[in-house]
Amino acid sequence: MIGSSLKFGTSGLRGLASELEGQAARQYTAAFLRHMAESGQKAQGKIFLGRDFRYSSPTIAEDCAAAITAARLEPVDCGAMPTPALALHAMAAGCGAIMITGSHIPVDRNGLKFYVPGGEISKADEAGIVAALSNEAVPDSPKPMSDEFEVAQQRYLERFTGLLSEGALKGLRIGVFEHSTVARDLLKTVLADAGAEVVGLGRQDDFVAVDTEAFGDAVFSPLRGWLEHEKLDAIVSADGDGDRPLLMDGKGQFVRGDVLGLLAAQFLNAKTVVTPVTSNSAIERTGFFPQVLRTKVGSPYVVAAMENESDAVVGFEANGGTFVGRGVTINGRPLEPLATRDAILPLLCALGLAAKEGKSIDEIVAALPLQHALADRLQNVPGEKSGAFLTRLESDNGFAQEFFGEHGISGLSAIDGLQFRTGSGDMVHFRASGNAPELRCYVEGGTPEKAQALLDWAMGAARHEVA
Repeated sequence: MIGSSLKFGTSGLRGLASELEGQAARQYTAAFLRHMAESGQKAQGKIFLGRDFRYSSPTIAEDCAAAITAARLEPVDCGAMPTPALALHAMAAGCGAIMITGSHIPVDRNGLKFYVPGGEISKADEAGIVAALSNEAVPDSPKPMSDEFEVAQQRYLERFTGLLSEGALKGLRIGVFEHSTVARDLLKTVLADAGAEVVGLGRQDDFVAVDTEAFGDAVFSPLRGWLEHEKLDAIVSADGDGDRPLLMDGKGQFVRGDVLGLLAAQFLNAKTVVTPVTSNSAIERTGFFPQVLRTKVGSPYVVAAMENESDAVVGFEANGGTFVGRGVTINGRPLEPLATRDAILPLLCALGLAAKEGKSIDEIVAALPLQHALADRLQNVPGEKSGAFLTRLESDNGFAQEFFGEHGISGLSAIDGLQFRTGSGDMVHFRASGNAPELRCYVEGGTPEKAQALLDWAMGAARHEVA
């Protein structure tokens, strides 16, 4: 049996690194290649490999390369680089790609993100890969890989050329929380190219799992001190594989990912926005976008909905990872579509929008008709416990009423997980993570205090049920 922890979630295959290393990585790679061939999505001779900085990623990359060689294709090493950079390079060559990354989940886990020549795989592709999976051993391959790190990185950097006007960020002092994200050096480069003074912060050699949606995590505790000590206008960062952004404004407040996505869509003059049900309800209230389409949580759902639209399409997830569809033009030039999450793009867009309007980040966020939104998660909650809790909450009205108590229930949406509207019109949304043993909670409240109180209550009440 191939690693029991390995499964497809909201974005790629994930599981324990110890179960992915070796034959499991090889067999999933072989299944991916068979599925591409059987579905008519043949690669042009090469499969590009990228990875994050996890200690297990180089070994798993070698396992993937062995399977690629066994399939009589050429594995190409693109090194440690952001997922969107790898995807962009592979798509330009008409080839498939595999990113070895566990993104934001704990270091003892890892995963594979698969890209067909047309881009990110769909849910149908996931099913096809699973159907093509075989327990047949894939042999070793000592053949060395060619290296296209530099050209792939340069292609990605050129994508941002002209996104901001020359010197747009001049006068700003911006910190880059480097930790162990593969986006750290590229972030510093693009910010400096836009005129900012850049300060590197918190660089680490060992991998640190950074969840850009969990602002209360201890890993973020130094940021406000850095902001004050270094006299910074903002701090930016990304998750491990560089497809989820993080932004702290000059007042020491984190900007939620869905707000970053909204600002990016505004800066890019989007006419159609595609985003999951977990993103802030202010997106519709702004009136900025003629069409807003809501999806389930997960990049494949966002990508699938974007494929049917053609008029200045921008997608983003609640984590801020931003997708570019067809018809987007900025500063008089088209922005090439890239329907996979990107962390650097929304950060540049938000900073560029603030600079364009002559305001600070906190000022442009304050101008939005936002419900105050927060998110957190309970870690180490097995999927069966999350599932049992959510099933009972949905099917047992008496339990749900007792659970919500004085908060009350005025509505329920089950597009993805359970999203409740309380009696006062606030929101509480529970859903099990598709990537890790976690129960996630999202809330919206009429005031910051109400949102925090609601999150504290929801986390405590849920913890009691799944303990």
